[in-house]
Amino acid sequence: MAESKVTGIIKSLNALEDDLDSLNSKVSDMKKQLSVKTQSEIDTLLEKTREMATKEAEVIINASKEKATAESAKISQDGETKLSEIQSNIDANFDEAVKHVVSTVLKA
Repeated sequence: MAESKVTGIIKSLNALEDDLDSLNSKVSDMKKQLSVKTQSEIDTLLEKTREMATKEAEVIINASKEKATAESAKISQDGETKLSEIQSNIDANFDEAVKHVVSTVLKA
């Protein structure tokens, strides 16, 4: 009778060991699946982050381009205004400059 109890205990322990091995195998499979899922999620988030960064960069670049275009137009307009002022000064003082040059040449 004692032998049958020992045999029963051994069989129970063997069954528990088999159950533990099965659970370990399942846990290992779940770890692999979790790792694959995690990597997939990381890749998805990385792609979304890149898209967001690209859109934000485009907004910043377009804003900078518009600002540079506006500044360029202002600089060009200021240059035109200064050129017009210089041309007006030349036209206004041309006769006087010619008289001065002629006077200087005649004195020499």
